[in-house]
Amino acid sequence: MSTTYVALFLFFLLSGYSALPLEGDGEDVDIAPDDLDNSIDGDGDGTIDISHLGANAYGTPTNESGHSVANWTESSLMNPEEMGEYAEGDILIPKPRGRNGISHETLRWPGGIIPYVIEGHFNQQQRDMIRMAIADYHRLTCLRFVPYKGQQDYITIQSRNTGCWSSVGRIGGRQEVNLQSPGCVTKKGTVLHELLHAIGFMHEQSRPERDDFVNIIYNNIRPGTENNFRKEDKKNTNDFGVSYDYNSVMHYSEYAFSRNSQKTIEPKVSGYKLGQREGLSRGDVRKVNNMYKCKKEGTDIEGDKKREPSTGWLGGIWQSLFGGNKDSE
Repeated sequence: MSTTYVALFLFFLLSGYSALPLEGDGEDVDIAPDDLDNSIDGDGDGTIDISHLGANAYGTPTNESGHSVANWTESSLMNPEEMGEYAEGDILIPKPRGRNGISHETLRWPGGIIPYVIEGHFNQQQRDMIRMAIADYHRLTCLRFVPYKGQQDYITIQSRNTGCWSSVGRIGGRQEVNLQSPGCVTKKGTVLHELLHAIGFMHEQSRPERDDFVNIIYNNIRPGTENNFRKEDKKNTNDFGVSYDYNSVMHYSEYAFSRNSQKTIEPKVSGYKLGQREGLSRGDVRKVNNMYKCKKEGTDIEGDKKREPSTGWLGGIWQSLFGGNKDSE
Protein backbone atom coordinates (compact mmCIF):
# COMPACT_ATOMS: atom_id res chain seq x y z
CA MET A 1 0.00 0.00 0.00
CA SER A 2 1.49 3.39 -0.95
CA THR A 3 2.26 6.09 1.59
CA THR A 4 -0.47 8.32 0.10
CA TYR A 5 -3.20 5.71 0.50
CA VAL A 6 -2.12 4.87 4.03
CA ALA A 7 -2.15 8.57 4.92
CA LEU A 8 -5.66 9.06 3.51
CA PHE A 9 -6.88 5.94 5.30
CA LEU A 10 -5.56 7.18 8.61
CA PHE A 11 -6.96 10.68 8.08
CA PHE A 12 -10.50 9.48 7.43
CA LEU A 13 -10.35 6.81 10.12
CA LEU A 14 -9.22 9.23 12.77
CA SER A 15 -10.97 12.44 11.75
CA GLY A 16 -14.32 10.69 11.56
CA TYR A 17 -13.91 9.80 15.22
CA SER A 18 -12.42 12.95 16.64
CA ALA A 19 -14.13 15.75 14.72
CA LEU A 20 -17.75 15.14 15.66
CA PRO A 21 -19.78 18.07 17.01
CA LEU A 22 -19.43 18.51 20.75
CA GLU A 23 -22.69 18.84 22.59
CA GLY A 24 -23.05 21.73 25.02
CA ASP A 25 -24.65 21.43 28.42
CA GLY A 26 -26.29 24.85 28.63
CA GLU A 27 -24.27 25.85 31.67
CA ASP A 28 -24.45 29.36 33.11
CA VAL A 29 -22.02 31.74 31.41
CA ASP A 30 -21.58 34.21 34.26
CA ILE A 31 -17.88 34.52 35.10
CA ALA A 32 -16.53 34.80 38.60
CA PRO A 33 -13.35 36.90 38.98
CA ASP A 34 -11.20 33.79 39.54
CA ASP A 35 -12.32 32.41 36.19
CA LEU A 36 -10.59 35.22 34.34
CA ASP A 37 -7.28 33.39 34.85
CA ASN A 38 -7.87 31.43 31.67
CA SER A 39 -4.42 29.83 31.41
CA ILE A 40 -3.30 31.41 28.15
CA ASP A 41 0.44 31.29 27.52
CA GLY A 42 1.32 34.94 26.96
CA ASP A 43 -1.11 37.70 26.02
CA GLY A 44 -2.69 35.75 23.13
CA ASP A 45 -2.23 38.77 20.87
CA GLY A 46 -1.34 38.54 17.19
CA THR A 47 -2.49 39.38 13.69
CA ILE A 48 -4.94 37.60 11.40
CA ASP A 49 -4.46 37.74 7.64
CA ILE A 50 -7.64 38.60 5.72
CA SER A 51 -5.99 39.62 2.45
CA HIS A 52 -7.79 36.99 0.37
CA LEU A 53 -11.12 38.70 1.14
CA GLY A 54 -10.05 41.92 -0.58
CA ALA A 55 -12.43 44.87 -0.88
CA ASN A 56 -15.43 42.53 -0.74
CA ALA A 57 -15.08 42.34 3.03
CA TYR A 58 -15.84 46.06 3.44
CA GLY A 59 -19.36 47.36 3.18
CA THR A 60 -22.59 48.08 4.98
CA PRO A 61 -25.39 45.77 6.11
CA THR A 62 -28.10 45.20 3.51
CA ASN A 63 -31.80 44.56 3.68
CA GLU A 64 -31.43 42.18 0.72
CA SER A 65 -29.48 39.78 2.91
CA GLY A 66 -32.13 40.20 5.58
CA HIS A 67 -34.94 39.33 3.16
CA SER A 68 -33.14 36.13 2.17
CA VAL A 69 -32.59 35.03 5.76
CA ALA A 70 -36.21 35.89 6.60
CA ASN A 71 -37.25 33.19 4.12
CA TRP A 72 -34.92 30.59 5.63
CA THR A 73 -36.38 27.60 7.47
CA GLU A 74 -34.81 24.55 9.05
CA SER A 75 -35.78 22.57 5.95
CA SER A 76 -33.79 24.91 3.68
CA LEU A 77 -30.93 23.25 1.81
CA MET A 78 -28.31 25.75 2.97
CA ASN A 79 -27.44 27.45 6.26
CA PRO A 80 -28.80 30.96 6.91
CA GLU A 81 -25.30 32.54 6.94
CA GLU A 82 -24.82 31.25 3.38
CA MET A 83 -27.68 33.42 2.13
CA GLY A 84 -26.05 36.82 2.63
CA GLU A 85 -24.67 39.18 0.00
CA TYR A 86 -21.49 39.79 1.99
CA ALA A 87 -17.98 38.42 1.48
CA GLU A 88 -18.25 34.61 1.60
CA GLY A 89 -21.87 35.16 2.63
CA ASP A 90 -21.42 36.44 6.18
CA ILE A 91 -18.15 38.38 6.55
CA LEU A 92 -18.57 42.14 6.84
CA ILE A 93 -16.23 44.89 8.02
CA PRO A 94 -18.02 48.25 8.23
CA LYS A 95 -16.90 50.76 5.61
CA PRO A 96 -15.89 53.55 8.01
CA ARG A 97 -13.03 51.35 9.17
CA GLY A 98 -11.66 51.22 5.65
CA ARG A 99 -11.71 54.91 4.71
CA ASN A 100 -7.95 55.21 5.03
CA GLY A 101 -7.28 52.18 2.90
CA ILE A 102 -8.20 48.52 3.16
CA SER A 103 -6.37 46.65 5.88
CA HIS A 104 -5.13 43.15 5.14
CA GLU A 105 -4.92 42.24 8.81
CA THR A 106 -7.07 42.19 11.90
CA LEU A 107 -6.12 41.22 15.45
CA ARG A 108 -6.66 38.51 18.00
CA TRP A 109 -8.24 39.31 21.36
CA PRO A 110 -5.51 39.96 23.96
CA GLY A 111 -5.45 37.28 26.61
CA GLY A 112 -8.44 35.60 24.98
CA ILE A 113 -10.74 38.05 26.81
CA ILE A 114 -13.70 39.22 24.69
CA PRO A 115 -15.97 41.89 26.19
CA TYR A 116 -19.50 41.57 24.85
CA VAL A 117 -23.02 42.85 25.26
CA ILE A 118 -26.32 41.50 23.89
CA GLU A 119 -28.24 44.49 22.55
CA GLY A 120 -30.50 42.86 19.98
CA HIS A 121 -34.19 42.19 20.44
CA PHE A 122 -34.11 38.50 21.29
CA ASN A 123 -36.73 36.49 23.15
CA GLN A 124 -35.66 34.45 26.17
CA GLN A 125 -35.15 31.25 24.18
CA GLN A 126 -32.90 33.06 21.72
CA ARG A 127 -30.90 34.71 24.49
CA ASP A 128 -30.44 31.31 26.07
CA MET A 129 -29.20 30.00 22.72
CA ILE A 130 -26.55 32.73 22.58
CA ARG A 131 -25.54 32.05 26.19
CA MET A 132 -25.28 28.33 25.49
CA ALA A 133 -22.92 29.05 22.59
CA ILE A 134 -20.77 31.26 24.82
CA ALA A 135 -20.84 28.57 27.51
CA ASP A 136 -19.39 26.11 24.99
CA TYR A 137 -16.40 28.41 24.45
CA HIS A 138 -15.92 28.70 28.20
CA ARG A 139 -16.22 24.96 28.73
CA LEU A 140 -14.00 23.85 25.85
CA THR A 141 -11.49 26.66 25.28
CA CYS A 142 -9.47 29.29 27.13
CA LEU A 143 -11.54 32.14 25.70
CA ARG A 144 -13.59 34.21 28.11
CA PHE A 145 -16.52 36.37 27.07
CA VAL A 146 -16.89 38.99 29.78
CA PRO A 147 -19.63 41.60 30.27
CA TYR A 148 -18.94 44.90 28.54
CA LYS A 149 -18.05 47.57 31.10
CA GLY A 150 -16.63 50.36 29.02
CA GLN A 151 -13.71 48.46 27.44
CA GLN A 152 -12.32 50.05 24.29
CA ASP A 153 -12.78 46.97 22.08
CA TYR A 154 -15.90 44.87 22.44
CA ILE A 155 -18.56 42.87 20.61
CA THR A 156 -22.19 43.88 20.51
CA ILE A 157 -24.61 41.14 19.46
CA GLN A 158 -27.42 42.61 17.37
CA SER A 159 -30.58 41.24 15.73
CA ARG A 160 -31.15 43.63 12.84
CA ASN A 161 -32.86 42.38 9.70
CA THR A 162 -29.62 42.27 7.71
CA GLY A 163 -28.78 38.57 7.96
CA CYS A 164 -26.09 36.66 9.83
CA TRP A 165 -22.70 38.37 9.71
CA SER A 166 -19.53 39.26 11.57
CA SER A 167 -16.09 40.73 11.05
CA VAL A 168 -13.05 38.45 11.31
CA GLY A 169 -10.95 38.93 14.43
CA ARG A 170 -10.75 42.09 16.52
CA ILE A 171 -11.11 45.21 14.37
CA GLY A 172 -11.06 47.78 17.18
CA GLY A 173 -13.77 49.69 18.98
CA ARG A 174 -17.42 48.71 18.86
CA GLN A 175 -17.76 45.58 16.72
CA GLU A 176 -21.08 44.07 15.67
CA VAL A 177 -22.06 40.45 15.33
CA ASN A 178 -25.50 40.34 13.77
CA LEU A 179 -27.84 37.42 14.40
CA GLN A 180 -31.11 38.14 12.64
CA SER A 181 -34.06 36.67 14.49
CA PRO A 182 -35.21 33.98 14.16
CA GLY A 183 -33.06 32.51 11.35
CA CYS A 184 -29.61 33.13 12.83
CA VAL A 185 -30.58 32.01 16.34
CA THR A 186 -32.42 28.83 15.43
CA LYS A 187 -29.34 26.62 15.75
CA LYS A 188 -26.57 26.99 18.28
CA GLY A 189 -24.02 26.23 15.56
CA THR A 190 -24.95 29.38 13.65
CA VAL A 191 -24.21 31.48 16.74
CA LEU A 192 -20.95 29.59 17.28
CA HIS A 193 -20.07 30.15 13.60
CA GLU A 194 -20.46 33.93 13.71
CA LEU A 195 -18.64 34.20 17.04
CA LEU A 196 -15.82 32.08 15.63
CA HIS A 197 -15.41 34.65 12.84
CA ALA A 198 -15.14 37.37 15.48
CA ILE A 199 -12.61 35.24 17.36
CA GLY A 200 -10.47 35.18 14.22
CA PHE A 201 -11.31 32.24 11.96
CA MET A 202 -12.23 31.92 8.29
CA HIS A 203 -14.42 29.32 6.61
CA GLU A 204 -13.03 25.80 6.53
CA GLN A 205 -13.44 25.26 2.78
CA SER A 206 -11.33 28.38 2.13
CA ARG A 207 -8.24 26.48 3.25
CA PRO A 208 -5.58 26.24 0.52
CA GLU A 209 -5.57 22.42 0.55
CA ARG A 210 -9.35 22.07 0.29
CA ASP A 211 -9.25 20.63 -3.26
CA ASP A 212 -7.66 17.50 -1.79
CA PHE A 213 -10.80 16.94 0.27
CA VAL A 214 -13.81 18.41 -1.58
CA ASN A 215 -14.99 19.05 -5.12
CA ILE A 216 -16.42 22.47 -5.99
CA ILE A 217 -19.15 22.21 -8.63
CA TYR A 218 -18.96 25.63 -10.26
CA ASN A 219 -21.79 24.97 -12.73
CA ASN A 220 -24.23 24.91 -9.82
CA ILE A 221 -23.00 28.10 -8.14
CA ARG A 222 -25.21 31.17 -8.38
CA PRO A 223 -23.65 33.72 -10.78
CA GLY A 224 -21.88 36.48 -8.91
CA THR A 225 -21.05 34.35 -5.86
CA GLU A 226 -18.14 32.39 -7.30
CA ASN A 227 -15.66 34.42 -5.22
CA ASN A 228 -17.17 32.92 -2.09
CA PHE A 229 -15.34 29.71 -3.00
CA ARG A 230 -11.94 31.32 -3.38
CA LYS A 231 -9.07 29.73 -1.46
CA GLU A 232 -6.69 31.45 0.92
CA ASP A 233 -3.05 31.86 -0.02
CA LYS A 234 -1.03 29.07 1.55
CA LYS A 235 1.79 31.38 2.62
CA ASN A 236 -0.65 33.55 4.60
CA THR A 237 -2.54 30.69 6.24
CA ASN A 238 -2.05 28.96 9.57
CA ASP A 239 -3.84 25.66 10.15
CA PHE A 240 -2.73 25.61 13.82
CA GLY A 241 -1.77 21.96 13.48
CA VAL A 242 -5.30 20.77 12.69
CA SER A 243 -6.13 18.75 9.58
CA TYR A 244 -8.95 19.64 7.18
CA ASP A 245 -12.19 19.16 9.08
CA TYR A 246 -15.37 18.06 7.29
CA ASN A 247 -17.26 18.43 10.57
CA SER A 248 -16.16 21.97 11.35
CA VAL A 249 -18.92 24.38 12.27
CA MET A 250 -17.13 26.75 9.85
CA HIS A 251 -17.62 24.53 6.78
CA TYR A 252 -20.11 25.47 4.06
CA SER A 253 -23.06 23.16 3.51
CA GLU A 254 -23.20 21.12 0.33
CA TYR A 255 -25.76 23.48 -1.25
CA ALA A 256 -24.13 26.78 -0.35
CA PHE A 257 -24.94 29.48 -2.93
CA SER A 258 -26.63 26.99 -5.24
CA ARG A 259 -28.50 28.40 -8.23
CA ASN A 260 -30.48 25.25 -8.98
CA SER A 261 -30.92 23.30 -5.72
CA GLN A 262 -28.02 21.09 -6.75
CA LYS A 263 -24.87 20.58 -4.71
CA THR A 264 -22.08 23.11 -5.03
CA ILE A 265 -19.57 21.29 -2.85
CA GLU A 266 -19.08 17.59 -2.21
CA PRO A 267 -16.67 15.66 0.04
CA LYS A 268 -14.32 13.36 -1.82
CA VAL A 269 -15.17 10.58 0.60
CA SER A 270 -18.79 9.46 0.99
CA GLY A 271 -20.48 9.35 4.35
CA TYR A 272 -19.80 12.94 5.42
CA LYS A 273 -22.43 15.64 5.63
CA LEU A 274 -20.94 19.09 5.29
CA GLY A 275 -22.11 22.22 7.07
CA GLN A 276 -23.33 20.88 10.42
CA ARG A 277 -24.50 23.57 12.83
CA GLU A 278 -25.04 21.52 15.97
CA GLY A 279 -21.84 22.45 17.77
CA LEU A 280 -18.08 22.93 17.67
CA SER A 281 -16.10 20.04 16.27
CA ARG A 282 -13.01 18.74 18.04
CA GLY A 283 -10.97 20.35 15.29
CA ASP A 284 -12.63 23.72 15.95
CA VAL A 285 -11.77 23.49 19.63
CA ARG A 286 -8.16 22.55 18.95
CA LYS A 287 -7.70 25.42 16.51
CA VAL A 288 -9.06 27.98 18.98
CA ASN A 289 -6.87 26.70 21.79
CA ASN A 290 -3.82 26.52 19.55
CA MET A 291 -4.36 30.02 18.14
CA TYR A 292 -4.66 31.48 21.63
CA LYS A 293 -1.91 29.27 23.12
CA CYS A 294 -4.18 27.73 25.71
CA LYS A 295 -2.23 25.87 28.38
CA LYS A 296 -4.82 25.28 31.06
CA GLU A 297 -5.21 21.82 32.54
CA GLY A 298 -8.27 19.77 31.75
CA THR A 299 -8.83 21.05 28.22
CA ASP A 300 -8.30 17.64 26.63
CA ILE A 301 -11.48 16.31 25.11
CA GLU A 302 -12.37 12.68 25.61
CA GLY A 303 -11.35 10.77 22.49
CA ASP A 304 -9.26 13.60 21.06
CA LYS A 305 -6.02 11.99 22.21
CA LYS A 306 -6.83 9.04 19.97
CA ARG A 307 -6.66 11.24 16.91
CA GLU A 308 -2.88 10.85 16.64
CA PRO A 309 -2.01 7.39 18.00
CA SER A 310 1.39 7.03 19.63
CA THR A 311 1.49 3.31 20.40
CA GLY A 312 0.90 0.04 18.60
CA TRP A 313 1.08 -0.65 14.87
CA LEU A 314 -1.20 2.28 14.02
CA GLY A 315 0.99 4.63 16.02
CA GLY A 316 4.09 3.32 14.31
CA ILE A 317 2.65 3.99 10.87
CA TRP A 318 1.50 7.46 11.95
CA GLN A 319 4.89 8.36 13.38
CA SER A 320 6.74 7.12 10.29
CA LEU A 321 4.50 9.17 8.00
CA PHE A 322 3.99 12.36 9.99
CA GLY A 323 6.46 12.42 12.87
CA GLY A 324 5.52 13.62 16.33
CA ASN A 325 2.43 15.41 17.57
CA LYS A 326 2.52 18.83 15.96
CA ASP A 327 0.68 20.47 18.86
CA SER A 328 3.45 19.60 21.29
CA GLU A 329 6.29 21.19 19.31
